[in-house]
Amino acid sequence: MDLVMIRDMLVAELGRLKFSPPVAHVYNPLIYAGKQHERYLTRYGRGQKEALFLGMNPGPWGMAQTGVPFGEVGMVREWLGIDGEVGKPEGEHPRKPVEGFSCRRSEVSGRRLWGLFRSRWVDPERFFARFFVLNYCPLLFLDGDGRNFTPDKLKRSEREPLLAICDEALRRSVAVLTPARIIGIGGFAATRAETALTGHAVTVGRILHPSPASPAANRNWEEKVLLQLRELGIHLQLPP
Repeated sequence: MDLVMIRDMLVAELGRLKFSPPVAHVYNPLIYAGKQHERYLTRYGRGQKEALFLGMNPGPWGMAQTGVPFGEVGMVREWLGIDGEVGKPEGEHPRKPVEGFSCRRSEVSGRRLWGLFRSRWVDPERFFARFFVLNYCPLLFLDGDGRNFTPDKLKRSEREPLLAICDEALRRSVAVLTPARIIGIGGFAATRAETALTGHAVTVGRILHPSPASPAANRNWEEKVLLQLRELGIHLQLPP
């Protein structure tokens, strides 16, 4: 089994789920940006990894546009070298259009996260030789007004089947990548990793989420995260 097979299984399993109001729109970039996502998996998701960085779910101006976790358009195109035509989700909300690599909006979270890694590794292959980045849940949820609706806010009857599927996909990914550590990007991802990987020989840690919605992230986010990573035993070297 490889990450592409896990992705295909995840798409099939998620396709059987139904969501009700206040969720009005569900985007699955693994489908309409599937080529870009598969390119990311096959180019960078091979071999064993020292640690897996785990996000929660796509942002409307990041992975929802590019198919890459925390996929701020400029970072994905210029640093990761992934581009191409992206399709459209079913039931697109007019306030959150998918324009792919033509999108002019910049996802701050993605720019901060990939910007940190790029500042340490000019060559992305050297970063991915040690690490990988995934989202726990690949779905973007929007309410009728186009506002983000995070997975933890779903009705219990809809949340629990979703979490069970995503937990299993995470376990499968860990079996392929065999990381010693999971680094949750924010509390939700860390908590889900702890739950899904109970009994597994993997250590779960947490770093501050780079979202500008977090006041703490808007003050020296990179410095804080580097300190958190060092405390977790992960050192990101400066480029020579």
